[in-house]
Amino acid sequence: MKKYFSLVLFTHSVFALPFAMIGFFLGVATTIQPFKWLLLVLVLFCMVFARNSAMAFNRYLDRKIDAKNPRTQMRDIPAGIVSANSALVFVITNCVLFVITTFFINPLCFYLSPVALFIVLFYSYTKRFTALCHLVLGLGLALAPIGAYIAVTGSFNIVPILYSLAVLFWVSGFDIIYALQDEDFDKAEHLHSIPAALGRKNALNLSVVLHVGAAFSVILPILFTDFSFVYYIGVAFFCAMLIYQHLLVKPNDISKVNKAFATTNGYASVIFAVCYLVDAFLRTNSIL
Repeated sequence: MKKYFSLVLFTHSVFALPFAMIGFFLGVATTIQPFKWLLLVLVLFCMVFARNSAMAFNRYLDRKIDAKNPRTQMRDIPAGIVSANSALVFVITNCVLFVITTFFINPLCFYLSPVALFIVLFYSYTKRFTALCHLVLGLGLALAPIGAYIAVTGSFNIVPILYSLAVLFWVSGFDIIYALQDEDFDKAEHLHSIPAALGRKNALNLSVVLHVGAAFSVILPILFTDFSFVYYIGVAFFCAMLIYQHLLVKPNDISKVNKAFATTNGYASVIFAVCYLVDAFLRTNSIL
């Protein structure tokens, strides 16, 4: 189990999972749908299965590339910790479990489950032919809030879509920052990324633009919901973390990329989600 947790970097669930909780409790707090513990558990299972599928497939597909890259040579498959065949079986198992779980949620989730799997798995191919791979990754994680909302309500709504846009812009932006580490390697191996295509300075500028879009996307729900002051605190913290990571990474100094990628963005998603949930409790007296 430890090997597979390492394979899928389970700790990185901190990026999308908090937004899934936002989508779930948004559905509970703003509609007539009641809170159900079983449904929450099913949504959490879907998050785990989808993320396991996506990450393990990425590791499986990139195993030869990872073996060449000094930064990734010690990942589980090239290091021989997990075999390629075992990783592929793990991917297939999680895909099947994801689809089965959506069947017990509602028909719309079940019908859309192959689409969701296609998006999160397709990302792993994109670096081979387009520098827009970062946006595809962002799209995959952006399914979390809208997917959780659909699980509760069986319908779409503008506010969860705004949170999905926030995730899309936010993840795409910080993935560009993370990809700065592999700029030279990507060029040498003819792989596609924004840093390889635009250079370090322009890549960081594009990341800033995307993060501005993320900031606007968490602000715009204010137009549709009567939030309390706690939500505004969450927005302020989220935006501050976006700014902070751009202060950490400069075109002439990318030594703090890992701090900007993992620590800063982890705090951003968790604190923002906590503020949203506290706000929902204050506004409705209870969301359970």
